[in-house]
Amino acid sequence: MKLTIIRLVNFTEQDQIDLAKVWPEYSPASLEVDDTHRIYAARFNDRLLAAVRVTLRGTEGALDSLRVRDVTRRRGVGKYLVEEVMRDNPAITSWWITDVGVEDRSVMAAFTQVLGFTAQKNGWEKR
Repeated sequence: MKLTIIRLVNFTEQDQIDLAKVWPEYSPASLEVDDTHRIYAARFNDRLLAAVRVTLRGTEGALDSLRVRDVTRRRGVGKYLVEEVMRDNPAITSWWITDVGVEDRSVMAAFTQVLGFTAQKNGWEKR
């Protein structure tokens, strides 16, 4: 099967199980979505391998809680996820990735640099 990036609108039981593996710190009730608060995920073989929360406000977009499951890291899943989120929201001209919850800031800094983001206080920005 092909890796696909999806915007989650309704969560299946399996989605909730997979998201609990990606984000063990979040309860299913805390993952509410609407037009400005979104969740995008990477799906492979009917399982979610990575996810990111996206908040849209005018022409600005903020990504937080970007996480790829340990067994899938270093394979381009996170890069593909962020690229598809940006592609799916063409009206957004300024992107921000917060460093809240980042496990290793130096790894995240290298990752965001590959995507064209620049380091700022408390995160990374791309205009």
